[in-house]
Amino acid sequence: MKRIIDANLNRATEATRILEEIARFLLDDRELSEKLKNIRHKINNVQENCYGQYLQARDTQNDVGIDVKNLSERINIENIFKANIKRLQQALRTLAEYSLADKQNTVLFEKLRYESYTVEKIMWDKLKEKYNQIKLADKKLYLVTNSDEFESEDKFLDAIASALEGGVDILQLREKTMPASKILELGKKIKQLCLQYDVTFIVNDRIDIAALLEADGVHLGQDDLDVQSARDILGANAIVGVSTHAPEQALKAVQDGADYIGVGPVFATPTKQGRSPVGLEYVKWASENIEIPAFAIGGIDAENCQEVFDAGLKRIAVVRAIINANSPQQAAEKILNKK
Repeated sequence: MKRIIDANLNRATEATRILEEIARFLLDDRELSEKLKNIRHKINNVQENCYGQYLQARDTQNDVGIDVKNLSERINIENIFKANIKRLQQALRTLAEYSLADKQNTVLFEKLRYESYTVEKIMWDKLKEKYNQIKLADKKLYLVTNSDEFESEDKFLDAIASALEGGVDILQLREKTMPASKILELGKKIKQLCLQYDVTFIVNDRIDIAALLEADGVHLGQDDLDVQSARDILGANAIVGVSTHAPEQALKAVQDGADYIGVGPVFATPTKQGRSPVGLEYVKWASENIEIPAFAIGGIDAENCQEVFDAGLKRIAVVRAIINANSPQQAAEKILNKK
């Protein structure tokens, strides 16, 4: 019994310290930092009151669970947060269950566990708000997927991985003709690639699929649901982008609260059949009048991207020029080297 209590006291204090550092150094949130510090101190007080007993019961050398490895990867700060808040809550629940002989400690651990649920929600919202800003701030090369010309899913996923290796830093899952169940299945695999390369993951049009995949956000066309409706479904901190083809649409997207806009199609492209290119004039206008991130899109490749950069936009979105290249990695690198 004492070994169980000792192990979980250690787990709880370690997890709380990690969460405390996130609140203090990443969120710069004094109130959250102090709240977590107080939780840690209360757990520490229990540990110190019976320090000798728990230390005497400890048997790390003969612990059969010491070599059991955790195979999950802590790829980014959000994963670190989720792992450690759950670690804290699980440890507190275990401590409450095994402290029945000490009613005072049982009440304390239960109280701290419920307090941690409140901290979890507040902290998660703040993390999403902060990191969604980061997920757009420095993004320059946006890949929009198109699996139509691939003979197998594996080759398509290999092409995406190659593109991400080449420097693509934001990816949109856009599959217009694929059944919803298939998009969801494919999206799970693409999301894992995005996590592996720390790439922002966006879903085109399908707010429902974006929600199921817990994507970073959604991209909306002019005929899709409005920005606020997307946020009502996905949450206030979801990234919402909007396709625009004229200044009035760009201004409305900004007014509606979009996080970024697409500007295009700049050049003629088979992915936007029937829509006339907007040309470089709109690119220039957007660069001079729109303060949120704006990605030029439509027929852009390594040969003409310099024209887009010269017109004022330094962020571009690409489909075929990367995903259908013999080497998506080299195609991405070539575009990035033009900047």
